[in-house]
Amino acid sequence: MLTGFFFMLREGGLKPSITELLTLLDAMKQGLAGYSVEDFYFLSRSCLVKDETKFDRFDRIFAAHFHGIEDAFKSLAGEVPDDWLQKQAELYLSDEERAQIEAMGGFEELMKALQERLQEQDERHEGGSKWIGTAGTSPFGAYGYNPEGVRIGQDGSRHRRATKVWDRREYKNLDDSLELGTRNIKIALRKLRKFAREGAADQLDLDDTIDKTARNAGLLDIRMIPERHNAVKVLLVLDIGGSMDDHVRVCEELFSASRTEFKHLEYFYFHNFIYESLWKDNRRRQAERIPTAEITHKYGPDYKLVFVGDATMSPYEIVYAGGSVEHWNEEPGAVWIKRLLDAYPKAIWLNPEPERRWDFTPSVKLTRDLMDDRMFPLTLAGLDLGIKSLH
Repeated sequence: MLTGFFFMLREGGLKPSITELLTLLDAMKQGLAGYSVEDFYFLSRSCLVKDETKFDRFDRIFAAHFHGIEDAFKSLAGEVPDDWLQKQAELYLSDEERAQIEAMGGFEELMKALQERLQEQDERHEGGSKWIGTAGTSPFGAYGYNPEGVRIGQDGSRHRRATKVWDRREYKNLDDSLELGTRNIKIALRKLRKFAREGAADQLDLDDTIDKTARNAGLLDIRMIPERHNAVKVLLVLDIGGSMDDHVRVCEELFSASRTEFKHLEYFYFHNFIYESLWKDNRRRQAERIPTAEITHKYGPDYKLVFVGDATMSPYEIVYAGGSVEHWNEEPGAVWIKRLLDAYPKAIWLNPEPERRWDFTPSVKLTRDLMDDRMFPLTLAGLDLGIKSLH
């Protein structure tokens, strides 16, 4: 069974190795998956998938290969004595849960009543107090209220009073077109890493110490090296306010992940477009501005420049002097962004707006032209393409 699954994954483009298959087999031998289809799914995905963007593809292959396996497990479960299952269920009920189900005469009476309703009911019911339905006070159904009962067919919990939830559990597949979470951003940003050893030699170099000691006839010769750091330097320039208020969450996640991943990170804010000054504190942006020219003189061309903004504004704000909505700019924004791009050849623009809307917004098309098409959507796939462009 697993051999066929293994080759299906390889044909599907996931390319698991023989070592990873052996790891899965060993984990199953150790009983890590038990007898749960769900546990086996997560275990096999952990062992056989190396890239989170491929989870969706793995799910489709898993579903195709193991179609019907849950029914086999159910048939096995039907052979287990009812009294044994009842005893096992009781082990997982807390004292509070046991007290809650006493109102209907106990767990057995609640399940017995549900079975009777399933046999007798032949149509939909709404607003009742007995049948399986919706918006009523029956102990069976959805979107109603009962101090205890069995929740069936409801999207999520509301009152958190159900004794049992009889719903199919659904898990949303990861998709590389979705907006990012902080963890996924960190994983994507790691592809921009370039390690180097800098600073004081404060870490033991074990391999070199062993080698030098052996060459020194056993006389200990301790060798030290500087700590290893990510040497990539990043200038992160973020649009703030206005239409960007809709994208605060994803920008906060990107900002948080960037500060964690890069030791050499400098960040600045702007509104709508780049002009003669930027700022670092939005609360003091009128009083404490940093000249854009000063930034290009202070930080060398080895920095990677990353703009983050929706580029949604009047085109006048980009191509005309005085076009800024907040102040009178002596020179057009297009002039200032050209200066930044000349100073930092490795630059990209990340846009949180869906890519399908770009062609319908003139300012986005204009900004994209100024960036020489180095604008990427702020999604998992877009960030991956952007990072490749920065190398």
